[in-house]
Amino acid sequence: MSRVVSILGSTGSIGKNTLDVISRHTEHYDIMALTANTDYATLADQCLQWRPHYAVMSDETAAQQLDDYLRKHGCETQVLSGVQGLCQVASLDEVDTVVAGIVGAAGLLPSLAAAEAGKRILLANKEALVMSGQLFMDAVEKNSAELLPVDSEHNAIFQCLPVAKSSTVSTAGVNKILLTASGGPFRTFSVEQLVSVTPEQAIAHPNWSMGPKISVDSATMMNKGLEVIEAHWLFGVDIDDIEVVVHPQSVIHSMVSYMDGSVLAQLGNPDMRTPIAHALALPERIVSGVEPLDIFEVARLEFERPDFQRFPCLRLCYEAIRMGGAASIVLNAANEVAVAAFLDKRIAYTDIASMIEQALTSPAVDEDVTTINEILSVDALTRAIVDEYVARK
Repeated sequence: MSRVVSILGSTGSIGKNTLDVISRHTEHYDIMALTANTDYATLADQCLQWRPHYAVMSDETAAQQLDDYLRKHGCETQVLSGVQGLCQVASLDEVDTVVAGIVGAAGLLPSLAAAEAGKRILLANKEALVMSGQLFMDAVEKNSAELLPVDSEHNAIFQCLPVAKSSTVSTAGVNKILLTASGGPFRTFSVEQLVSVTPEQAIAHPNWSMGPKISVDSATMMNKGLEVIEAHWLFGVDIDDIEVVVHPQSVIHSMVSYMDGSVLAQLGNPDMRTPIAHALALPERIVSGVEPLDIFEVARLEFERPDFQRFPCLRLCYEAIRMGGAASIVLNAANEVAVAAFLDKRIAYTDIASMIEQALTSPAVDEDVTTINEILSVDALTRAIVDEYVARK
């Protein structure tokens, strides 16, 4: 069966890996739209190769540059811009599959638009659920959308569950979700060593190739904390029944523990093309380009409990979901501002967690959040608050 695909964030790691998988099965997938933030040069190359009907740049200046370039090279792809353009290509009638690969809060509105349009959503944007969990899941259910996780951990959980869709595990005999984490580049660092780490060290992940923001989140284990919140909403599991397990080899991508004592795990080489191919082709299996796992070469699998003193961001994620209300929105916004400041070398690595913790005591946490506008309002308020923290540093 052919599928018509819009890829939100096609110039990032998720988007590039999706195109790599699709390039092996072009007879089954048509690219309707590709999108990017400001990297018009990479998107231009993708447009010349794939000739999508639409290309969208979040940045209007970049959109004009892209349009000029494509016209000069005889490419008829229609160029759109801004959030409106992203939401448009996520909800087109012709599109049945949307890859939600935009990093951060910027991916919320187009991902929600895809849900409201009843699409198959390959969700790699965990912030959509962190910021708007119940609202997003309600939109999926109301509009009969299909939500398939592409994060390697959540895709692993999905594959290990007996249910046909990622909606609830309450009657499936599940005892606990075991969410694996590599531990990142600072797994063995002391708290004292963390004070002086650099952005260059933080983005040098030992196992995965990711963008700078996600790489820093992996180093602080904020990424894993956001995944805990995402798993809570995706699978209907109580936060106390989701346990993080540090697994340095990144071969077991996650596990599901059952009431009868069974533990099911999904294994594979650490390559995002595996979960992308699984979600693209479900219920079939297709070639992803990933080398088969050689268990004899792996030889050993190690597991550790996470150190909340070394990784305070992970602790803060558990606290935020227990606080409820707007806490998860505040947590995510504060983290995005703090990580950007760290990458710009305006604050220290350890300031990231400190600023998030401080933001979770701000008035923004007490705001009512039942609509998308209220969610975006809290997000904006938190960013302004944390910008002040950074300025004072």
